[in-house]
Amino acid sequence: MKLDRYDLKILEILSHDGRITKSKLAEAINLSVSPCWERVRRLERAGIIEGYSARINPDALVKRTPVWVQIELTQHNAASFARFEALVHDTPEITECVAVGGGVDYLMKVEAESVDAYQRLIDEWLVSDVGIERYYTYIVTKAVKREQPGTPRPSEKTTAL
Repeated sequence: MKLDRYDLKILEILSHDGRITKSKLAEAINLSVSPCWERVRRLERAGIIEGYSARINPDALVKRTPVWVQIELTQHNAASFARFEALVHDTPEITECVAVGGGVDYLMKVEAESVDAYQRLIDEWLVSDVGIERYYTYIVTKAVKREQPGTPRPSEKTTAL
């Protein structure tokens, strides 16, 4: 599907304000409401727009201690990766996990109740058969940037095309 400047502008606007009204969106991209809304529906049907959601501030609900962890597995085979990834899916404290290349196997974000709770979790994994060779822990001291992709910088303004 080829996207033109109107489609791209719609995606940019909806990425930071999914609740914008049809008329405000049409005004922002300088189209009338019907053609603008037809473009939105076309982007939805094509799977480019997957859905709409609210960004929830987890700190407003429960204070968590974010920890980034690098994991190296003992063995590098499909069974070892599958076993570790099953553990990741079964652990609610893990909020992000990616497999990476170059020295470590996984990089993940753990959000525990405390540093002590995080360490107890790691200790459980080390005595289990999940196969962790070594891990490196990085306690987050400050969030410097936390945004969704496509979010404009504070100095940028969304302007009509």
